[in-house]
Amino acid sequence: MSMINNALSGALAAQVGLNMTSQNVANMMTPGYTRQGVLLSSVQPLAGGVLAAGNGVTVSSLLRFSDGYKSVQMWQANSSLGQYSTTQPYLTQLEQVMGDDTSNLNSGLDAFFSALNAASVDPSSSPLRQQVISAADAAAQRFNSINQVLVNQRQAVFQQRATTVSLINGLSAGIADLNKQIAAAQATGGNTSGLVDARDLKIDELSKLVGVQVVDQADGTRSVSLRSGQPLVVGSLAGTLSLEGNLDGSQTLKLSFAQESFVVKGDNLSGELGGLNDFESKVLVPLMESVTEMANQFSTRVNELLADGYTPDGSAGGPLFEFDATSTSSILKVSDGFLAADLAFSSDPALPGDSGNLLNLIGIQSSQVTLSSIGTVSFSDAATQLVGKLAMDSQQNQTSMSTAETVRNQAEESWKSTSGVNEDEEAISLIQFQQMYQANMKVIAVANELFDNTLAAMG
Repeated sequence: MSMINNALSGALAAQVGLNMTSQNVANMMTPGYTRQGVLLSSVQPLAGGVLAAGNGVTVSSLLRFSDGYKSVQMWQANSSLGQYSTTQPYLTQLEQVMGDDTSNLNSGLDAFFSALNAASVDPSSSPLRQQVISAADAAAQRFNSINQVLVNQRQAVFQQRATTVSLINGLSAGIADLNKQIAAAQATGGNTSGLVDARDLKIDELSKLVGVQVVDQADGTRSVSLRSGQPLVVGSLAGTLSLEGNLDGSQTLKLSFAQESFVVKGDNLSGELGGLNDFESKVLVPLMESVTEMANQFSTRVNELLADGYTPDGSAGGPLFEFDATSTSSILKVSDGFLAADLAFSSDPALPGDSGNLLNLIGIQSSQVTLSSIGTVSFSDAATQLVGKLAMDSQQNQTSMSTAETVRNQAEESWKSTSGVNEDEEAISLIQFQQMYQANMKVIAVANELFDNTLAAMG
């Protein structure tokens, strides 16, 4: 009977192998599926001495072909890709707006100074003076348009950040729930491979949103934390991220976990959340400040020089521009009620046709302006240098994004080489387990035949 028992154990083991192979083939195209296998072990004889061959075979465990290091590499690559890919659309839009000849600051300022140069031919000409006011209004509108684009982008960043935080909270809760299911299944000896795959997919999605650190625990759960070490998931508990607005217009990210609350610093977040933070703090806010500073210094110098000059009737000049740093729609405009006759081009009240002060106004174009993002440059070069710095930031981000895509693709291929389903390998396994099953059934048939012959002989 030991012969039949051995063959029966072999046939049953082959069936488990066939079932596992069919599961792998069925999930060949399933995202995140990790292939499985069987570990066979021979059963040693309980008694019988040196002539006892053994008691067949058993499936000692099911194997999950997973490499934790490769998974971590894939998640880290996803964080870098998320960081750079979420930033590029904003940079591209700014490049297009800031570099467009019909809307950039340079053309508006050039038109203003060109109108001043034209007026120097005949400072008393009303049409030429009116042209200066029209050019001043157009220049102010350029500043307002650019500022409005920047304000809109910051609002878009705020909205996308809020959406990202909501997604992070949802994924964290999902990972915590899967942790609970995995721990319960592992405690009862169940197969947790499908649950682990689902959890790994959520961790991969989470890693694109924010950089994470993952630690395996003895009970099968995984603890997930931010790169700064602040916990997002521990066992079946999940933290909650939230945003708070500040008086300066910025946002503070906070993490609540198990009755504790932490302020999350934005300098090492990575992922989409880190990309949004870096873009806002390193590109968008400095650019907003520079545009505002440029508008302020431009209007201040024009107004100061006009106050030093004289109008055609010999009175002191009034301010051409009004500047409001707190406005989101109109940081610069031509003063209400300002007329062509209010332009103080003369440096002598007795000489209404004099252009001494007008030449000083023209000289503003070659004077220096100090901006927080690029330092001290001339007014004629300021806008060009702002666009140049923006183009450099965009190019660097594109290069980093391309590199991140390559690293991510390589990490995925490396993961698939270990955990992915290979059609050829599964076909070989299918044939091997089929042959194993057929061979064991043949052994059973032979054993039955020998048993029948033995009974017949004993007659």
